[in-house]
Amino acid sequence: MAFHGWPAEALEFFEGLEVDNSKTYWTEHKAFYDGQVLQPMQELLTELAPQFGEGRVFRPYRDVRFSADKSPYKTNIAAHLPAGYLSLSARGLAAGRGMYVMATDQLERYRRAVDAERTGQELVALAAALRRKKIEVTGHEMLKSAPRGYAKDHPRVELLRHKGVVAWKEWPVAAWLGTKAAKERIAQFLAEAAALDEWLQRHVGPSTVEAAAAR
Repeated sequence: MAFHGWPAEALEFFEGLEVDNSKTYWTEHKAFYDGQVLQPMQELLTELAPQFGEGRVFRPYRDVRFSADKSPYKTNIAAHLPAGYLSLSARGLAAGRGMYVMATDQLERYRRAVDAERTGQELVALAAALRRKKIEVTGHEMLKSAPRGYAKDHPRVELLRHKGVVAWKEWPVAAWLGTKAAKERIAQFLAEAAALDEWLQRHVGPSTVEAAAAR
């Protein structure tokens, strides 16, 4: 089936889940979740795949083993695709593209690239261009000061403090979420954020540490 957005009731479902994050609520609304929340996300991923790669929807269950919050269900539906990340919640739609968290070896390469004049200035220009389009440039975590070995007054200290870098866009609840326009906005964002992702792939790349650990 074709993607036509999410009904307003999908957002109401998440509002209810935030209030009553219980197995009872989930079981009572599971059929609705499958048909009106999960299915539209799967349809969206199918239509984005030719341009942005095959995606997958994350499980709706939280990993509570090491968390003080034992709420069993996520209050959003999220999906990953090679070109980015998507999320729908009661607050609206969000998308990201880049490297949200970097492994140790990635972080070292990233900092060297930010420190170098040519590649560092390239990233500054990319970030400025995205911000002009009202796209945030952020990450999972930031150091309070410059990382060890770099001057506190480094001209690109803000970028050096990042431990991950992504382009990020949030859209509040609006009527277009229930139409094909949701796909158009996501596709436009992913295309606009491609240059940042390409910079990261060129100068940071995948983690060789994590790859070695997986063998």
